[in-house]
Parts: sequence; C-alpha cells; structure tokens
Amino acid sequence: MSMSNSPFSFLERLRADTHQDPVRDWLVLLIFSIIALAGIVLWNVWAFDTVANGGAIGADTTVGPAPVMNRLMLDTIHDTFEQRAVEEAKYENGTYRYADPSQ
Repeated sequence: MSMSNSPFSFLERLRADTHQDPVRDWLVLLIFSIIALAGIVLWNVWAFDTVANGGAIGADTTVGPAPVMNRLMLDTIHDTFEQRAVEEAKYENGTYRYADPSQ
C-alpha cells in the first residue's frame, strides 16, 4: 500500500457500508451553514455593540502624551496650505490648461 493511496482507501472503506442518503447530507450541510451564519451574525453584533459603546476590540494600547505643538510646526502647516491655495487658484483662473482628449 503506497502512502498516496492510504487516505483515499480509508475514505472508501469508511463509506463502503453506509447508505447513500443525499437528503441527510444536504440537511447536515444546511445545519452547519446555519450554525456558521449565526456565529458570524453574533460576532458582528457583539463587535458593533462594543465599538458603538466606545470600547476597543483586541488589546488596549497605551497612548503617550500628545506632542506639543510649537510655532515652527504651525508655520510649516500654514505655509503648506498657502502653497496649495496658490496651486488651486492656478487651476481656477486658467493658468493651467489641458487638452481634453474626449473632445
């Protein structure tokens, strides 16, 4: 007996004396599917309820103190938004022109 044939021969011997009943097989499949679906629904309800009430799923992480904002950081952010506003104005006033390939 080779190793590759042993699982198949075991399954054949296991099913040899059993009566073929497709209704029973479908019923077992349906029951397991309903149990799995119920488990998934219960898990999602629990997770939603936990998060909706402000909880966390998994281990809580400890958060350190928030970084202190200094004037240099705020000026950098302000400059970035100013540069973006200048670029947006170029799109709106027609400085940037693109050929529309669909026309």
